[in-house]
Amino acid sequence: MRLALFQLDAAAARSGADGLLGIDRCLARAREAGADLAHLPELALPGYGAGAQALRAEAERAAETIARLQERVEETRVALALGLPVADGPVVRNAAVLLRPGEAPVVYAKRFLYGDYERGAFSPGTIISPVVAFGDFRVGLLVCFDVEFPETVRALAQAGADLVLVPTALPAGEGARFIARSLVPTRAFENSVFLSYADWCGRDARFAYQGLSMVAGPDGAALAQGGEAQPAMLVADLDPAAFAGPRAANNYLGELADSTP
Repeated sequence: MRLALFQLDAAAARSGADGLLGIDRCLARAREAGADLAHLPELALPGYGAGAQALRAEAERAAETIARLQERVEETRVALALGLPVADGPVVRNAAVLLRPGEAPVVYAKRFLYGDYERGAFSPGTIISPVVAFGDFRVGLLVCFDVEFPETVRALAQAGADLVLVPTALPAGEGARFIARSLVPTRAFENSVFLSYADWCGRDARFAYQGLSMVAGPDGAALAQGGEAQPAMLVADLDPAAFAGPRAANNYLGELADSTP
């Protein structure tokens, strides 16, 4: 499977029709690159730093947005994973959404909210992502801060996921460099999964972002990595044959399944 990860410029984030047009362009570029799946950052609409009022407004039209994006997925035959705010009754969730041709949308609500900004805008999710089939892979979703808890990726791997998609909005800083360069590939290695981590770069009205988006293989190697400052489309080919070596050398999941307390 070919994956196209989009590290987007936070200053160019838009809501509503303008934001949808930007996502359309990403899908078109992914199709031109021969990709099967396009992966965009956390809160790709309306942008991570848009503020609570704009996030709620976007959440209230999320059903319409998802339906529109599903149409584009059907037209392009390119699956799409991205972050969106979604309404859940009276509350707003920070969600990752996976859209596949011919399949129902998958929506996962971020469980671990980061900082006062997120806790003021969202309510946390309470369940792990569904694990669903796409091509030769079984896919699970996380959002940003979720991946920094080892239990989250492990739970998805134990549920059968071998590709974990993580829309993120990693704020810039030395700790962020460690997360992007070291923690993310470690999560892939310790669970023998592919992990795609799609970040913003640049800055918006509220935040500066680290960039350093990555696709990591089950051996922890970077299959593609973005820089700190520039938007980019990163293309990685994910080969199911890559699971064999890491799982034979370090059968962490098997050892856990066989162990007794």
